[in-house]
Amino acid sequence: MSAPEELRTGTSPDSPPAPGGTSRRLVTAGITVLVVALLAVIAAHASRGADDPRIANPAVSGAPRPVPPLFGWNHWVAVNEIGTVVMMVVLVTAVVLAWRRYPAHPVLLMTLVTTAIVWQDPIMNWAPYAAYNPQLWHWPVHWPLVSLSPTVEPFIVIGYATFYLGPYFPAIWVLRRLQARRSHDSFVARHPLWSLAALTLVIGFVFDAILECFLVRTQLYIYTQVIPFGSLFTGKPYQFPLIWESALVTVVMIPAAVLLYRDDTGRTVAERLAHRARIFRNRPTLGAFTVMFILINIAYFCYGGGFAVIRDSGAATSVACPWPFPEAKVYDPQGFYEKSGQPGPYSAGIWAGWESAQSGRPDVSMPADGGRCGGTR
Repeated sequence: MSAPEELRTGTSPDSPPAPGGTSRRLVTAGITVLVVALLAVIAAHASRGADDPRIANPAVSGAPRPVPPLFGWNHWVAVNEIGTVVMMVVLVTAVVLAWRRYPAHPVLLMTLVTTAIVWQDPIMNWAPYAAYNPQLWHWPVHWPLVSLSPTVEPFIVIGYATFYLGPYFPAIWVLRRLQARRSHDSFVARHPLWSLAALTLVIGFVFDAILECFLVRTQLYIYTQVIPFGSLFTGKPYQFPLIWESALVTVVMIPAAVLLYRDDTGRTVAERLAHRARIFRNRPTLGAFTVMFILINIAYFCYGGGFAVIRDSGAATSVACPWPFPEAKVYDPQGFYEKSGQPGPYSAGIWAGWESAQSGRPDVSMPADGGRCGGTR
């Protein structure tokens, strides 16, 4: 079933009647006010560059790049930022228009949920060593939650909904066609949730791998440390933990898709789960949203937990050399950069103690021959 068909399906049998025109206009106005307010906050606090002593390299002026980005083109940051603005304008407009016609539709609720999980993004940048380009527009580095990011916390992550919810649409489209062409005792008919999960896994894995390989190659961000096994381009500034990242990210994509699956009664999995809680019996929309929000946030924690285990084990030994953002201190919480010969200054980050299964940044020495990052290669 395609995205438009999913929206045309309407609300579940126990959903309340659609509100009248006045209510819809109020909802539209409310969403518009929230978007404008968010843009105002962003404009008031926006900054660019390594503009805080905690991450800034005082020995570097400007933003020189030791290695060129994809095709040697230096405007990828601007293109990604403009693209994010355009994408969010389109997304917000589509959600507002769809909400007026299909109030509280499950797909729209999931869009809100997969956008809301952005609050966890600094933690999920810390866990897999994802360091963003300081030249991106970002929140003030000294803010408590934001400061968990290895370098900066950019605004572009606001577009999470298109990423985590995107694979659902081709997956449900394929599943519906497989169900239509096969008998009622086929696997896709008897086990639709497992089938949808498998399709989302495959589609999400490929989608993430292509997208992220492109983004790290354009120096939007990098994975400073990866496990050599199962990773692409190890040791390069654009190294990518293929098996680890592209598999773990589907831990969020799969529940987002499964919770939206409708059974023969027209009810989604999220609505069925919410209906089991007595408190939500007369509040199906609130119940479905709450179930989605809780489960997707738990799934996102599981994603970060997987990388936290990798981090604490010390298995991510391959560093991205040379450090591509010299205006910022080298993010080196476990000393692997210094061991590889990458010149400092170094930043251990906020969670370099027990959170990383250690007591602060370890005492290490530069290799005598300069190492892979600083001398002969």
